[in-house]
Amino acid sequence: MAERKNSSGGNGQTDAPQLYVNARLATLDPAAPGLGLVEDGAIAVENGRIVYAGPRSGLDPSIAAVDVVDLGARWVTPGLIDCHTHIVYGGNRAREFEMRLEGASYEDIARAGGGILSSVKATNALSVDALVQASLPRLDALLAEGVTTIEIKSGYGLNIEAELKMLRAARQLATVRPVRVVTSWLAAHATPPDYKGRNGDYISDVVLPGLEQAHAEGLVDAVDGFCEGIAFSVKEIAGVFDAAKARGLPVKLHAEQLSHLGGAELAASYGALSADHLEYLDEKGVQAMAAAGTVAVLLPGAFYALQEKHKPPVAALRAAGTKIAIATDSNPGTSPLTSLLLTMNMSATLFGLTVEECVAGATREAARALGLLGEAGTLEAGKSADFAVWNIESPAELVYRIGFNPLHAQVFRGERIDR
Repeated sequence: MAERKNSSGGNGQTDAPQLYVNARLATLDPAAPGLGLVEDGAIAVENGRIVYAGPRSGLDPSIAAVDVVDLGARWVTPGLIDCHTHIVYGGNRAREFEMRLEGASYEDIARAGGGILSSVKATNALSVDALVQASLPRLDALLAEGVTTIEIKSGYGLNIEAELKMLRAARQLATVRPVRVVTSWLAAHATPPDYKGRNGDYISDVVLPGLEQAHAEGLVDAVDGFCEGIAFSVKEIAGVFDAAKARGLPVKLHAEQLSHLGGAELAASYGALSADHLEYLDEKGVQAMAAAGTVAVLLPGAFYALQEKHKPPVAALRAAGTKIAIATDSNPGTSPLTSLLLTMNMSATLFGLTVEECVAGATREAARALGLLGEAGTLEAGKSADFAVWNIESPAELVYRIGFNPLHAQVFRGERIDR
């Protein structure tokens, strides 16, 4: 891991006032045009929170700091946010990668007992501590690129105890690394073999009682599902969402990835934080998401790995004013991707997103997709002091380069971590 330069309390935040000067800022302030660029900027931090971010000329002289850092005219963005991952799991699925290269489809692999079910077996075999150790290399790869917030889903246990075990491991990751972890209950990811053809029983026996226990233990921040022909129907997911809403939990959904079932409309009808994948999203779904404020989370890693041809309707999303986020979808089978920087490039080259959309999609809109826009995703006074410092000449380099990491340093809750 990188060296932490400032001492902090047990909560991982630095209380000493800090002032960062000689910085070029991409604030992502939603009230500013574009990326909210500031050429000669400053950021003041106190008690782990931003108290000022903007032109150095606008800095209040009364703001005093015991720690002044000259950033050498480097660019600063909000800390990156990976808003859709499955990084807690056991084993790998390299053999299935070979099978796809040999012509097998995602559905072929799943129906043959592979896919998600092969990860279920490997995940069930590990303890919480073993899951943490297995996940740390993947998490560290993301943190090394400036990620300060990550969403982690369950979904590879498919029984109550194993699903809880995954979320316990996710919570533990936040105690051993400088990162904010947001969890999602995704027990409605697949149906295990002993419930084959009995989705309703699986939901009644595992998904709903497991959700109740996860909520009671404080392990779950949101509820997710996989709405697809090889997974769960709109009606089945609606029952899961009803249970989430009864507990005051926000929802999100894997929707319209392989076919169009109307999952995005369902998600929007529940005021979902996001609907994710969306390759087969239609105009009705686009409009429903826009009206509900449901964020479209695009996942080019899965599109690339599965060699899909049907792209999400980016132009229609733009025209409707739907907010667009991007994420790695890091998982063992269909997106073994642990680079949010590469995800930005793939979002541009595969889906046609602009530089502004890619950078916003990995910061401000990703925060919105997690319900965290009041806490993270932009450089604004009052928010958590989470930001990344880059050795670049313009923000476009974050999207343009392939396989190159220009991170100089990052700050998480006011704690500086030099790379």
